Amino acid sequence: MRHYDLFCRSVLLLAGFLCVLPLRLFSAPRPAEDGRVRADARLLPPAPAWEPHPGDWLIHPLPVRSGAFRGTKDTELVLANGLLRRTFRLAPNAATVGFDNLMTGAAVIRGVKPEALLTLDGKEYAVGGLTGQPEYAYLLPSWVEEMKSDPASFRCVGFSLGKVEAPFGWQRRRHAPDLPWPPPGVALDLHFQPPVMELSGLRVVIHYELYDGLPLLGKRLTVTNGTGRAVRVNRLVSEMLAVVEAESAVDERREWRRPLVDLFSDYSFHGMDATTASQTTAWLPDPQYTSQVNYNRRTPALLVSRPPMGPDVLLPSGEAFSSHRTFAVLYDRDERERQGLILRRALRALAPWSAENPIMMHVRSADSGVFRQAVDQCAETGFEMIIYTFGSGLNMENDQPEYIARIRSEVDYAHSKGIEVGAYSLLASRRVSEEDDVIHPATGKTGGAIFGNSPCLGSRWAGRYFPKIRSFIEQTGLDLLEHDGSYPGDVCASERHPGHRGLDDSQWTQWRTIADFYQWCRGRGTYLNVPDFYFLAGSSKTGMGYRESNWSLPRERQILLGRQNIYDGTWDKSPSMGWMFVPLVEYHGGGPAATLEPLADHLDAYEAHLANNFGAGVQACYRGPRLYDTEVTKAAVKKWVSWFKRYRDILESDLIHLRRPDGRDIDCFLHVNAGLRRKAMAVVYNPLDREVERRLVLPLYYTGLTEAAWIREREESPKKYILDREYRVSLSVRLPARGFTWFVAEQP
Repeated sequence: MRHYDLFCRSVLLLAGFLCVLPLRLFSAPRPAEDGRVRADARLLPPAPAWEPHPGDWLIHPLPVRSGAFRGTKDTELVLANGLLRRTFRLAPNAATVGFDNLMTGAAVIRGVKPEALLTLDGKEYAVGGLTGQPEYAYLLPSWVEEMKSDPASFRCVGFSLGKVEAPFGWQRRRHAPDLPWPPPGVALDLHFQPPVMELSGLRVVIHYELYDGLPLLGKRLTVTNGTGRAVRVNRLVSEMLAVVEAESAVDERREWRRPLVDLFSDYSFHGMDATTASQTTAWLPDPQYTSQVNYNRRTPALLVSRPPMGPDVLLPSGEAFSSHRTFAVLYDRDERERQGLILRRALRALAPWSAENPIMMHVRSADSGVFRQAVDQCAETGFEMIIYTFGSGLNMENDQPEYIARIRSEVDYAHSKGIEVGAYSLLASRRVSEEDDVIHPATGKTGGAIFGNSPCLGSRWAGRYFPKIRSFIEQTGLDLLEHDGSYPGDVCASERHPGHRGLDDSQWTQWRTIADFYQWCRGRGTYLNVPDFYFLAGSSKTGMGYRESNWSLPRERQILLGRQNIYDGTWDKSPSMGWMFVPLVEYHGGGPAATLEPLADHLDAYEAHLANNFGAGVQACYRGPRLYDTEVTKAAVKKWVSWFKRYRDILESDLIHLRRPDGRDIDCFLHVNAGLRRKAMAVVYNPLDREVERRLVLPLYYTGLTEAAWIREREESPKKYILDREYRVSLSVRLPARGFTWFVAEQP
């Protein structure tokens, strides 16, 4: 063991890592060549004494990678990357005995829980874990030495190590930052055997992934059935953390402060933001925490990840089941902007395709003349994609050869002009038939679904629908699918649908169907507009967040509401992750006061929409038969597209929220990126009907600038500004009525 450690140190010294030796001893250990599962951690390098990173990792990347280490005991294994550390005891059973936030130095957990819970054939089993902790308000290392393994739990028989592997493929086809896929890091598998003879041959593996440079840890489990008979996986809990509570209250609370940890997963739907779409995360009381101050012991201090129902999968012998993927993210401050930056960074790492951000038009007619004219206008103005929008008449379910050939010719024409093509298909929120729609469990009838009626994705109709859509994409060469009313989580009580057995497995099987389809799209490079948070299943973009009927309001109200929608929607989404809307023609009513057509007559409002969206780095659905109607309109559209492309790298970077637009004073989007030459770009709007002059304070902390910045307005000569002790600069801005300007900050 001593010679092995000396050898590792020598190799790293020769590689030039002496300056960071305590942090980079073992970046990504590989499993044995023969695939052997190891039983102890003695051959791993010792865990370093992690010190807080002197800089800010959100600005300057950490000089360390994720690694697996030996803990203070030979029976301990540690995953760490300088931002978080998770410590496992491997004997007498595997259990998380430490989970530490290395950014703050605080413990995340106060107690030991099973690594997972599985209900198999109606009986619940703990997977791993230790029993005998005397107090659940805190966890002492000395207690761990005395804790035992529950003989009724799945027992850990070893571990294996490797690199993070991509859960599905991604074909890169568009402009986007050069983000790695899969995200680099270290992977740990804990292997478990069952406690009872009835399950002999069944194996459970819990997979952990720790990612480089992020306070982020992934987890999932697989069950492989070698029993010789079918086993039903009724329920599962894939993560269970006895977290340190953020506050204590004797009395009952409607809302509680949350600690600096959260969970999210790829089992997300029915929502355009991460919080709404989260289906698996639950904050629960911990019945073992008997010393808490809350009188009724209802403090939400048990953080779990589990499907809300099911999966209730019948697993045949010889086959394997894989759970949803859960991700634990740690924060270092109780501050909305910083937590949003961390979440956005995590989502870009786990779904880098979400950084693709093509400029898109939604053409409202599938008529060849209208479509080709719109393609020509896209090419003339610099747009990059055109979409057969809802109501255009395009039918992706039409599999007639002559129809496919016609659409293929239109797509080929657009491609010859350098324009990608997408198409719209409605999935949920429509009625198909009594036989194929979801059955409400309370009534035993169709209706009562989340959107009223919806086809079941386990029905015979769905068995025809998805092959048709795949074939249509392949045969026509489409580059994008806009999948409206994506699967929102409807359950189905039918026992006649071939894709599920009954109610308990209906949600899981439908989610698996849609996730598999989106991953197929991602593997072939098909861009995905989906009005739900399916990013971790392969989706590219969702709605930024707006009420559709608001686009029938008077034009001037649409403009200010649009900026509010972007401001609100970018707390947990990067600008490229959410679409906006521009109704070039009447939409949801509103008459002439709400309509941009004729475009030349309302060019001021049209340009205001372009400035809103491009200034925020956000793409909108420009819906109509054309992008311009006169040469003057054409020149205006080209001007804004060219402006966006000139500053695209910084405009698509993270957005810092300064002042929410309210129509009472100027408002501003501030984009920052410490990794670019352009460190920041402030885009300033004056919603007032009079000229204003203001002092504008720009917080430049996340630019990485520390002392000074060269800042220019528009294309003028830059001026040097000295940053104050809070990394801010103050500058003067003069804006005409309804005016717009921008400032660019660079390194001196």
